This record gives sequence, structure tokens and C-alpha cells, in this order.
Amino acid sequence: MPYPPRLAHLATRAVVVAKLMPTYAQAHNIDEEEASQRLSTALAGRMLPSLLEAAWDAMRGKTKRLTDDGLLEKVASTLGDRPLRPGKVATLNPAWSAFLILADLEVGTAGDAARRVMETEEGRRRGTEGVAEVGRFLAAELTRGK
Repeated sequence: MPYPPRLAHLATRAVVVAKLMPTYAQAHNIDEEEASQRLSTALAGRMLPSLLEAAWDAMRGKTKRLTDDGLLEKVASTLGDRPLRPGKVATLNPAWSAFLILADLEVGTAGDAARRVMETEEGRRRGTEGVAEVGRFLAAELTRGK
């Protein structure tokens, strides 16, 4: 199921960048400002809707007690006072690595070899797993509040 429009109004590109930036910065060994710029560029295209859909699927799968509106209220209350609060640094695994490569491809910092690998059937499968993994991380970040 696609995510509700309100999720995109709550989890804007800036919010998603803030949640993913610490992990991206650490993985690439770059400063937070550079990481934010790269992620913002990567999420300017089709990647943000894919992440929001994966996060929504993860949120809905994690709780049976809350309705869709209840989940959105939980996200709103989590983001309430500090929506741009940086996320936790995630533990990297193969799925996260695939997502990071996809982000680098969107920004244009990944090489041709990475592009060729991600264009294979295995690469596409890993990329899909990466988006799902980061969606689960994002879901946790967006609902861990009050």
C-alpha cells in the first residue's frame, strides 16, 4: 500500500536527511554538512518516495494496535519539537551498504563499476533489500518519540 500523503508532509526530505545523515557521514568518513548535502541531492528524485513507502510498510507491520491515523499522530508527536534531530548511527550490514551505493549513484559519486553491479539482477535485489532495511530504520526513528 502506498503511504498516506500526510507522511510526506511530516517526514519531509529535510527530516529524512537528518535521520540518515549520521550513518551516511560515518560510512563515508565525511563531515555532517557534506553528508547532508549528498543525501539531500540523492533524495531529490525517486528515492524519497521509495523510502517513505518502505518506512510506512515497516510502521504498519510493527504495530497492530494503532490505526493509520494513530501511526501518523505518533510520527507527528515524535517530530514535534525537534523534527531535524539527527538519527542514531545504524549498524552497517549488506543491505545498508546497498542503500548507500544507491544513494551514491543518485548523487553521482559512485563509479561505473558500482553502477554495473547495481544494474545486475542481484544488484537490483540487494538495492530493494537496502531500501527496505533503511525504511525499517527510518520507521523506528520516526516513531521512537513520546
